[in-house]
Amino acid sequence: MVRHMRAVRIFHDKQILADGAIIEMVIWQLPHPVSGSRHRLKYRLFYGTPGRRLVGYDNEAGKGDHRHVGDVQTAYRFTTPEQLVADFLADVGRARGQRR
Repeated sequence: MVRHMRAVRIFHDKQILADGAIIEMVIWQLPHPVSGSRHRLKYRLFYGTPGRRLVGYDNEAGKGDHRHVGDVQTAYRFTTPEQLVADFLADVGRARGQRR
């Protein structure tokens, strides 16, 4: 009997900030890469307000790894989950007007 590995959520964090903004990060381990990606992780990182994304990173099937900052979508070079989160939080800090 062959068992098929299903997607396993390996990280989830959600924060609602004092100003009502939301930061939510979810990463899943998959049995196979998503179409357009070379790694076996599926992720969705969101910063914004209800109904409005200000910063987002994801790897939607067919689009591969990419990020959204405001209305601009650009390719993202995925290396590690830790770097993904660091890059996302740096973009969130910039969107919030914070300096590094």
